[in-house]
Amino acid sequence: MDRAAPPGCHTDRVTHGRAEIHELLLANDLHPSRALGQNFVADANTVRRIVRLAGVGQGSKVVEIGAGLGSLTLALVEAGAEVTAVEVDRHVLPVLRSVVEPVGARVVEADALRVAWDDLLGDDGPYALVANLPYNVAVPLVVRVLEEAPQVTSLLVMVQREVGERLAAGARDEAYGAVSVKVAYWATAAVVGKVSASVFIPRPRVESVLVRLDRHPEGPLPTGDGRVGPGAADYERLFAVVRGGFAHRRKMLRRALLDLVDPEAYAAAGVEPTARAEELGLDAWERLAWWRPAVPVAS
Repeated sequence: MDRAAPPGCHTDRVTHGRAEIHELLLANDLHPSRALGQNFVADANTVRRIVRLAGVGQGSKVVEIGAGLGSLTLALVEAGAEVTAVEVDRHVLPVLRSVVEPVGARVVEADALRVAWDDLLGDDGPYALVANLPYNVAVPLVVRVLEEAPQVTSLLVMVQREVGERLAAGARDEAYGAVSVKVAYWATAAVVGKVSASVFIPRPRVESVLVRLDRHPEGPLPTGDGRVGPGAADYERLFAVVRGGFAHRRKMLRRALLDLVDPEAYAAAGVEPTARAEELGLDAWERLAWWRPAVPVAS
């Protein structure tokens, strides 16, 4: 049986403008949820710019997180993408379905912080993840995708400016931290654009940026235990050391990592013990964390 469209829905529109967003909200008695960090994009030029920067085109497989009222979803479909739109808000879902399913998008009700990626995407990739991410879940979601969804080979996310700068920061950058190192382990990242607060409903009180992440095509390098992801001894060791260093970022490493790193490791890794966490790039963190004392050879 065909699903009737909720009030205010216009399935023949390609993208939403400000008037359409207001109409959908009013006609369906919807209010943007602060708890879910909802700020709906109400500007066709912005969503098309996101699609362009994501490199999405005819036949691209795309997973969109937090699809909301479908503004970005429609622009992705317009570009010819095969879109899986994920949304957790049960109040918004009927409107989203009525807007984007008629033009071919697949809508899935799920929490992206808990969803099983293999069930959602299968093994038929590669996928691009494109999303206007709620600011309060942006970092854990990006990290989870990098760690658990190898089908996703690129991400284009709209996030709060400070979050975007942390994701893309390199050694000695002001925003550089433990999250920056973890992102660098899995992907290259760069801030590729700014987004005006005026394109959102409601208007956020923070600045937004677009960040593009491209997964390393060869994947992270194998380590001593032969595995590279969460649960592997070397992986957990690396990021325990990184977290330890940034937990005391004003201290010299020899003090910040006193209980984590053998004093002999610094010289062997080519790292000054008087350095501070923000001075070390990924390679240096790996050398320091993965150093092992030589095993004496039996005579």
